[in-house]
Amino acid sequence: MQHEITKRIPLLNEKGNIAQPGYAKKLLWAYRRSDIKANPLRIKEWDYYLITNGRFGLALTIADNSYMGLDSISLLNFEEGWEITKSPMRVLTLGRTRFPSSSAKGDVSIVGKDYSIHFKHVEGKRVLIAQMKNFGPEGSLIAKVELRDEPEESMVIATPFEKEGHFYYNQKINCMRASGSVCYGFGGKTYEFSDEDSFAVLDWGRGVWTYKNTWYWGSASGQVDGVPFGFNIGYGFGDTSAATENMLFYNGKAHKLSHVSFNIPEKEDGSEDYMNPWTFTSDDGRFEMDFIPVLDRYSGTSVVVIESIQHQVFGRFSGKAVLDDGTAIEIKDFFGFAEKVKNKW
Repeated sequence: MQHEITKRIPLLNEKGNIAQPGYAKKLLWAYRRSDIKANPLRIKEWDYYLITNGRFGLALTIADNSYMGLDSISLLNFEEGWEITKSPMRVLTLGRTRFPSSSAKGDVSIVGKDYSIHFKHVEGKRVLIAQMKNFGPEGSLIAKVELRDEPEESMVIATPFEKEGHFYYNQKINCMRASGSVCYGFGGKTYEFSDEDSFAVLDWGRGVWTYKNTWYWGSASGQVDGVPFGFNIGYGFGDTSAATENMLFYNGKAHKLSHVSFNIPEKEDGSEDYMNPWTFTSDDGRFEMDFIPVLDRYSGTSVVVIESIQHQVFGRFSGKAVLDDGTAIEIKDFFGFAEKVKNKW
């Protein structure tokens, strides 16, 4: 039985541990950075947005990992099979990015050398603005995207790690409609997002992480027969014995799943073969999917004691997802992504 939180409560107790691990469908735990008891250098806070329409995508990140900040812009072309990601670092940020304590209000902005990223709340919408000089071989990038129709419910989870004072507090908001554009290059190549077929997800994370960990995350947002539909699946984000982060989203409502396994194919030498078809299976039979990859956004970083190996694989899901009332949602070629990330941070 997974533990659902249904009323607003503090996130941490007096020892800096999660007061009540579990899941919620709204941001009910109250997060305050000042309540954290762990080493300040271990605190990690980030906002990550991904906007896609199945043909191209834009990903924006602002992260403050205390000992360093990581800001990232990705432009992805799924039809042509390429992506460009630039991720400048900042040293010893120590919370000076000043992230809001809630995803529902407050803005965050970063201005660095030759780039800037802004996440704003404006009149019931989220406005994302980014620019970077010399973004890629074709020149600079300028982007502005507005997100609207935020659903009533989302995935929220609070999970402890085995180490005292370590935790992860996370919200994933799927199925926000997106409109706007990305202009890249000397010739002004423009990628237009229309809210008819473009959707966004927000990954809002706050926590104190252990040094070495591996996570799996998958997400998709779109519509089925004109109704907004999406899902969030994953594990590796701490001790999920109180609740997993697996959820379906249909017409603004969240439907809780149990455990979902990522079945990544392997090569003859035992290593993962990310660009061959995957499958996803669930212990309750409510999420059974095939996944055909189209693009692997690979990133490998190794700086002194910091290491990160990321495979964010975009592609198309086909299969069955079952809502809480037993309704089966059949999807075919539904665009999304699944990833495996190994960190030493």
